[in-house]
Amino acid sequence: MDIKHRTVLVLGGGGLVGSAICRKLVEEGPKRIIVTALVRSEAEEGVKALRKEFPNKPASYFVPWWGNIFVRHDLKDMRREDILDDPKLRATLVGDMLDELNEKKLEQTTLYRLLRTYKPDIIIDGINSATAIAYQDIFQTARGLLQTLNSGAVAPKASAVKESAERLLCTLYVPQLIRHVQILYRSMHLFKTTIYVKIGTSGTGGMGLNIPYTHSEERPSSVLLSKSSVAGAHTLLLFLMGRTPDAPITKEIKPTAAIAWKRVAYGEIRKRGKPIELFDCPPAKGLKLGTTMPLNMKNFATPMHDTLKSVFIDTGENGLFSRGEFEAISTPGQMEFVTPEEIADDVVYEIKGGNTGRDIINALDNATLSPTYRAGYLFQSANNQIIELEKKHKVDSVAFEMLGPPRLSKLLYEAYLLKLTCRSISGAARQNPAALSKGLARLITKNKKLRVQIISIGIPILMPDGKTLVRGNSIKIPPPQADNSVPVTSKNINHWAHDGWVDLRPANMKVWVARLKNIMKTANAIPDDCTGSRYLNDRKFWNDFKEIDPGKIAGWIFSYEEKGMRMKA
Repeated sequence: MDIKHRTVLVLGGGGLVGSAICRKLVEEGPKRIIVTALVRSEAEEGVKALRKEFPNKPASYFVPWWGNIFVRHDLKDMRREDILDDPKLRATLVGDMLDELNEKKLEQTTLYRLLRTYKPDIIIDGINSATAIAYQDIFQTARGLLQTLNSGAVAPKASAVKESAERLLCTLYVPQLIRHVQILYRSMHLFKTTIYVKIGTSGTGGMGLNIPYTHSEERPSSVLLSKSSVAGAHTLLLFLMGRTPDAPITKEIKPTAAIAWKRVAYGEIRKRGKPIELFDCPPAKGLKLGTTMPLNMKNFATPMHDTLKSVFIDTGENGLFSRGEFEAISTPGQMEFVTPEEIADDVVYEIKGGNTGRDIINALDNATLSPTYRAGYLFQSANNQIIELEKKHKVDSVAFEMLGPPRLSKLLYEAYLLKLTCRSISGAARQNPAALSKGLARLITKNKKLRVQIISIGIPILMPDGKTLVRGNSIKIPPPQADNSVPVTSKNINHWAHDGWVDLRPANMKVWVARLKNIMKTANAIPDDCTGSRYLNDRKFWNDFKEIDPGKIAGWIFSYEEKGMRMKA
């Protein structure tokens, strides 16, 4: 892709890798570069440095933006702890993560608002998402809940349990990651982003389970392995996005080494933005060890009213390293390092259509085991065996609601009802929707065995009046709710009927008649003398419309009506 005259959004553009990417992008002549960071000072400092390095560019060429892209827009400038400390905001965070992602919730998100504002053609994501999510530390949060539950003989206060439980919900890794990718995909689709490149991580700098660098007594620590787990899950979600026809081109560069460096200097040593304060404890005032030892002792050591200052190498998001730390980590056989400029080179080359061999999404595409010729060849044999057994046992195998989604079972049974009533595609396509609705209702009323089969797998049947629901004890749609009840509205009924109810209303029969006519029209448009490999769904595929095959029709609906066809073999 040509980067020239394009709007490029660099998430994490104020960081070590992000700033290197921004500098590299300037050579390609984009229209403008949006430089983002978590806090305002980082974004503005990043843009200030770029404007100084490229003084000939107009003031609007580098645009600073700041905020947390993992929360709704109203919360983007708040510290996570401040959100968690507020009961109302904490509940909002839980809802935003676990509720259905409807249009209203999507439009409230920071990521949606950011893309709506700038409509980037290219997004380069340099945020260390795995660290941001995994270092919320679900283990410590879970221990906090357990401590609350086990706090002495007296039952803990309900408010304390509620707060601890909500904090744990807010820390769940996978729901956060899934919601982030859902928002990212839908926003990029809406605002027509062409290509998305992620700078990922292995979580361990490329090292294995024997990694010696850890922040706890465990080796490796659970939190560190969480980082790798989240990073791997993120890659697989991007792998799926890369296989989605209406998604942008999706790539991921995953460095497997430490990334260094930004600068070498002397000054104050800061950790997580705060200076390391100096304290003293003379041996004469040392703690006498007994049977237990407190981990934190307020006011035990004497404050020196000064901060730690030394020579350091700045590795960006990974912090400041001493010479000893840098030498240790760079020793051959240890983590070693890769420069941000090398990452930037690979990112830009991949965007321009080059093949660096570093795109892990492409690597997964090439390494996965795809559908095989042998399996395709054997399909007919397996299908023939099923048909023979159907005849032998005088039963039709329609749907069991094990494959999912419930919409599949609903479509299969609706098509099967049409098969029993009309026999053929051409016969069903000629029907009046209202008459067809009545005919299917009569069939359901008289055929107890069929009715029992449908509702027993959790698929209810909505009768033509739109008010009577034939159902079993449990249903798949709507899904289970905490309070075991849901409001019934016309909008909800239409939504549920679409997703997993056999719908006998005339309006749905009208959809089926139009659908079958479209199948016939599409197949009939294929010339009879076209015998090559160009077309699949020709008249022969549909057996000249002389029968109704529910499986074929459901597959066609998923592939063509609902745009659910896989794009890669």
